[in-house]
Amino acid sequence: MLEKVAALLKEQLDLDNVEIKAESSFKEDLEVDSLDLFELVMALEDEFGVEIPSEDLEQLTTVGAVVEYLKNKGVEE
Repeated sequence: MLEKVAALLKEQLDLDNVEIKAESSFKEDLEVDSLDLFELVMALEDEFGVEIPSEDLEQLTTVGAVVEYLKNKGVEE
């Protein structure tokens, strides 16, 4: 699932030459701002068919946290 999330990130945020790992931080490593994060959440919701409430966004600080969150929501690889 990490590969799928990373591919979505690269496409959504135009990060072609960036290595995305589970420990990659959205703010520090990927330089994602609040607008990018909003667009990313919408893309994740569309791609994986889940709803991500705004109060859950604070815990989604790394790519790995998003993967775990999706797994906990019942998203299968």
